[in-house]
Amino acid sequence: MKTIERRIGLLFAGFLLCFLIIALRAVWLQGVQGAQLASEAAYQQTEVVEVPGLRGSMLDRFGSPLAVSEDARTIFATPYQVKNPRQTAEKLATILDLDSADVFDSLTEDSGFSYVAQKVEMPVAARVARLELPGIGELPDSRRTYPQGELAAQVIGAVGSENQGLTGLESGEESVLKGTDGERRVVKDALGEPIRLETVTEASDGDDIRLTLDPAIQQRTERVLAGVGETYAPQGATAIVMDPQDSEILAMANWPPTDPTDLSSASPEDLMNRATGFTYEPGSTFKAFTVSAALEDKLVSPETAFTLAPSIQVADRVIEESHARGTETLTVGEILAHSSNVGAVTIGLMLGSERFSRWINRFGFGRPTGVRFPAEEQGLVPELDEYSGSTMGNLPLGQGLSVTPMQMMAGYAAIANGGELRRPRLIKSIDGEPVPEPAGRRVIDADVASEVRTMLTGVLGPGGTASEVSVPGYTLAGKTGTAEVAENGAYSETKFVASFIGFAPADDPRLLVAVIVDQPQGDIYGGAVAAPAFGEIAAFALPYLGVPPQ
Repeated sequence: MKTIERRIGLLFAGFLLCFLIIALRAVWLQGVQGAQLASEAAYQQTEVVEVPGLRGSMLDRFGSPLAVSEDARTIFATPYQVKNPRQTAEKLATILDLDSADVFDSLTEDSGFSYVAQKVEMPVAARVARLELPGIGELPDSRRTYPQGELAAQVIGAVGSENQGLTGLESGEESVLKGTDGERRVVKDALGEPIRLETVTEASDGDDIRLTLDPAIQQRTERVLAGVGETYAPQGATAIVMDPQDSEILAMANWPPTDPTDLSSASPEDLMNRATGFTYEPGSTFKAFTVSAALEDKLVSPETAFTLAPSIQVADRVIEESHARGTETLTVGEILAHSSNVGAVTIGLMLGSERFSRWINRFGFGRPTGVRFPAEEQGLVPELDEYSGSTMGNLPLGQGLSVTPMQMMAGYAAIANGGELRRPRLIKSIDGEPVPEPAGRRVIDADVASEVRTMLTGVLGPGGTASEVSVPGYTLAGKTGTAEVAENGAYSETKFVASFIGFAPADDPRLLVAVIVDQPQGDIYGGAVAAPAFGEIAAFALPYLGVPPQ
């Protein structure tokens, strides 16, 4: 009997010890490790998913999209969970339009995570999801699309794999366009099936930007520039179209074109917006400013005549005409129309170096125009104390300084609009709010601007350097330029920049166009290479804008 009682007592003691151990373990788990275990359980039953905020859209002047972001998916693999990688790769490659060997490599990487495809369209991602392939998952993403194709590609720019702006306005307006990512918590049951979706932080989209670009004029300008590229095979070319009355940019085109969705073969030059990033010596197109300065300072009038020798010497430099001629008498207007180098230098010498330096600065050369575009170049203008004896033999005819196409447009717009220098406008509004622009400042008198416009009609008249260019019903005005490329401290004898800047109608300009062609082959003169392109653009844009014939 005592043996039985002893066994019952031992059994009871054993049960009591087990109960005490369980109780102590429960106290330990709940009291000491409770918070940690609850956290781990929550982690296993919840998943935080990042929700990308979409980039703002870029729109043309009418509100139609040029660049927009849309929801997409990134397809990824957890390689050690993939069953039958070869078969899985074949299925994915067919849907994603990828090389099956590349997909197979992604599925067999020695890692816990690998990308299969990024920025996949939603319908395609849905097809992948329906396969329910082990080890294959997806993440929220977004993709940039271009509803109007490659239109204004260098201006709009491109985005990277993380949806960050890389070039153009995509980069320059990153703070405006970039959205803010949000987070959502997916709550799962014990079997891992989603049962609830909770928003942790809301995603917010970036702001939309409306540009001043007119898609019809942009498209025609790019087409014309493509013709120049095919004919003359230059290093590059750009064309800018502007309304000189309000300085709104209607088109900004570059050649060669680029595809913003595929930058794999694009060089930095291909991605550059030459309108603001290309610097060059302007050559004879600069003579309009030399004449404007002399007229404003009342040193000459359009009828002032000069007897000009075939050449002129300034210090150690001898300046000749582009085409041989004898001694002749030309008025200021004829000096512009015939693009006389000797005449331009003669007028520049009348101004003198100090006064000429002030006029270069007054027209805005040597500093950015302020157009809202990233990394705008400012050109290179010598300071007055850097002038040498021959400097005034160079500057009046557009040599010895470098400018950008946009600076030349701003200067010519001042001549076209009656004498006010204004900041070129590329962005019309942000998130529906108009972008304020500072008032212009007067650089020349309205009467002087009118006189220069009248003289510039001679360039396209009989005997002018662009006499073969015309648009029926409209009087055109402008200036040709053919400038040698400076390299290694000297001027090349084989490389030139051909340009033309013009406006119409001449008496009340509503359209201003610049065409700059870098190192054309075959023909080099602005009157032959660039001026016809101006004529083609003007012939389309003037009636399109409703400008009545004169």
